[in-house]
Amino acid sequence: MTLKQQLSSLSKPLLLGCLLSGLATPLFAADTAPENEPAKAIPLEEIRLFTEVFERIKNAYVEPVDDAKLLEDAVRGMLAGLDPHSAYLEPEAFSDLQSHTSGEFGGLGIEVGLEDGFIRVIAPIDDTPAQRAGIKAGDLIVKLGDQPVQGMGLADAVKLMRGKPGSELVLTVVREGEDKPLEIVVVRDIIRVASVKQRMLDDGIGYLRITQFQVNTGKDLQSAIQKLKADHELKGVVLDLRNNPGGVLRAAVEVCDAFLDQGLIVYTEGRVANSELRYNATKNTLIDSSVPIVVLINQGSASASEIVAGALQDQARAVIMGVDSFGKGSVQTILPLTKQRALKLTTARYYTPLGRSIQAQGIVPDIYVAEADVNLKDSGNFIKERDLSGHLENGKVNEADPAEPLVSMVESDFQLYEALNLLKGLAVVKSAAARQPHTGTQAQ
Repeated sequence: MTLKQQLSSLSKPLLLGCLLSGLATPLFAADTAPENEPAKAIPLEEIRLFTEVFERIKNAYVEPVDDAKLLEDAVRGMLAGLDPHSAYLEPEAFSDLQSHTSGEFGGLGIEVGLEDGFIRVIAPIDDTPAQRAGIKAGDLIVKLGDQPVQGMGLADAVKLMRGKPGSELVLTVVREGEDKPLEIVVVRDIIRVASVKQRMLDDGIGYLRITQFQVNTGKDLQSAIQKLKADHELKGVVLDLRNNPGGVLRAAVEVCDAFLDQGLIVYTEGRVANSELRYNATKNTLIDSSVPIVVLINQGSASASEIVAGALQDQARAVIMGVDSFGKGSVQTILPLTKQRALKLTTARYYTPLGRSIQAQGIVPDIYVAEADVNLKDSGNFIKERDLSGHLENGKVNEADPAEPLVSMVESDFQLYEALNLLKGLAVVKSAAARQPHTGTQAQ
């Protein structure tokens, strides 16, 4: 008896159960199933269509095909038809995901997604082969080596990007503003990502860069802030989330908690009870609310980055600067099927404290600043009063000359340059306000 005949002979409940048991274990336990949803009739016509296609492939395809392979391909198809972030994770992909969130994995160092049959670069990761080769957020990858990617699954594309460290891969990309596709050679390497970096930009202005949100990002941020505060009194902080593709939700919450001492950070809503979560700030603030913050975002800031930017914006804790973010506001849950396989399934949407959905909208900056280069103009050799023969002295003890303006990091980064200027301006305003004499009136 053929598979089609066997399935046709079963009753409706047994028919559905047979198909599910052949494909995957149930996604949710009974106590997490969506509530108050009426039971729907089993789509017998579609199930018959499935078995018909299955049987035709078995009997007519040019080469024999294993039953297990056909059923596993059906699972991939079910997930691929949902949204770009749901996927069937085979052993290699499941292992890669676990390595990615831990901060060490092999590859090119780019976060990618599917768009219109091509591979879109969400963001290159800092200090990786892709970034060093010049790959940019928004690039559309049309070929990997000699192989076109149109119609290729995301998992297959990622598999092609991986390889032996030291080997080369030519990425053909279409970039906005370029007349023709670019061929960029990237040398594969082991990717070890330091999630948080810090340095001082100027007198009292600290710089924190989060490359992606990993399991230990909260602890790394705490250590970075302590280093900044060790030798300086912070007058302002730039939090750079540009080209940060996101990562672990808990890490995003911990980052927000470092800057907020109360209030809602983010909440999620989905169809099942355990997908509705709310995260609130605690008193474990690392930077006092009197220290102004500028958050830099761009089109490569996604997911967890948008959670942080949205929370600090809604809580009026930071000024958001840059361009609109990516707009990934969905929650993916990893649902293990076996020890080596799992589903990555979209189960909820993120919302900012004021109820804004990030999905397909992103975070709109408070101050729009496009990417540009800073070109410092040569001031020339102008003569000043102190250069004139016989000029009068100042009359006060000579003070140290003011520090030279910082150019090493901001001379090619207009967005960072503007963030630094804003924080310096806020520090000046705060200092001027503190110097104002008290003009209170006396009771008559």
